Amino acid sequence: MYSYYNENTILYFNGEYLKASETKTDLYGQSLHYGYAVFEGIRCYKTASGEIKIFKAEEHFDRFRRSCELIHIPYKWTNQELIDACYKVMELNGFEEAYIRPLVFCPPNMTLKAARDSNVLICAWEWPAYLGDKLIRVMTSSYQRPNPKAFKIESKSAGLYINSILSSEEARAKGFDEALLLDAAGFVAEGSSANVFFEKEGKIYTPPPGAILPGITRATVIEICAELGIPLEEKLFTVEELKTAEAAFYCGTAAEIIGWESLDGHKLSKPFAESLCKVIQQAYKAKVIEKAFKREEAQVA
Repeated sequence: MYSYYNENTILYFNGEYLKASETKTDLYGQSLHYGYAVFEGIRCYKTASGEIKIFKAEEHFDRFRRSCELIHIPYKWTNQELIDACYKVMELNGFEEAYIRPLVFCPPNMTLKAARDSNVLICAWEWPAYLGDKLIRVMTSSYQRPNPKAFKIESKSAGLYINSILSSEEARAKGFDEALLLDAAGFVAEGSSANVFFEKEGKIYTPPPGAILPGITRATVIEICAELGIPLEEKLFTVEELKTAEAAFYCGTAAEIIGWESLDGHKLSKPFAESLCKVIQQAYKAKVIEKAFKREEAQVA
């Protein structure tokens, strides 16, 4: 079996709880042939009080529905129905903390017409932070973020992630840990699967909506900055400006918050452990487990 499941793993499929190893699907679906599907990445944590809780479940399923609506995939479920299914999958698999993957995919249809029906799957597996816990070396990718005039960029659609595979594989092949993608106009957009923030002169910056996926973790970072009184600005910026940053990080549900060591071999000027970025990382870790956090309590070098 793959590391994501074994012969005992249970998933949710169209209202039933089934063994992952025994679940079947067709080979003629639009999702398989054309990438016509929508997914979410969600994390469940054991909180400071001992409760097992999905982080920002409503926000994730709001986006799940919106993603389907944007690309005309029928969506037949309520948030509560799918949130309950997530908790049941966690319970049936004995997980206290896990990464949860809901997926809406389409039935057989070899035309390029919008789907008339859809299926829903929810699976989960224990997965540490996607990019690890050490500072990462980032390179500017030769691949651009897809043009928003060519696609509904804010939809978390499966087909778009071919772009992510190409860019991240390019980075690894060249000895880096992760890619940085620009938009069609040459401004910084995001990573292959995470949003980007940088720090300079006591302020945090991030690209505005438009060419990026508006991440749930991105929104949480903006929320944290407001709570901690850290100035933040959404603006367009170039790679050259980003190289003048004192510190930077990627954020996303899978990656959580991971600091940068360098960009294109250029080392950022401030030690991450002494940065506002580190404070935000600590505040995020506290927030997901519902632990109180104050800026003055941050542990920085």
